[in-house]
Amino acid sequence: MPVISMFYGIIIRMFFMDNKEHKLPHIHVEYGEFHAVVLIPDGDKIAGDFPKDKLKLVQAWVEIHKDELLADWKLAIEGQPIFKIEALK
Repeated sequence: MPVISMFYGIIIRMFFMDNKEHKLPHIHVEYGEFHAVVLIPDGDKIAGDFPKDKLKLVQAWVEIHKDELLADWKLAIEGQPIFKIEALK
């Protein structure tokens, strides 16, 4: 599962062919022992446990990069290579 971005200790990943369980465009986020699934483009957490302050950072990043994330999602569900996305600064 490729890492598409990292910032403030948060790792953002996107699985290939990952549209069966959740069906909607989403990313997987990790911070220490916390893991969650976050929807694109609205940033809602649909699974997992994640610190609220870190989730707000992820949601801001999703808002900024939603077009890039949706383009990566389309590639990922087709099994194509995806692109890294700029970190939150």
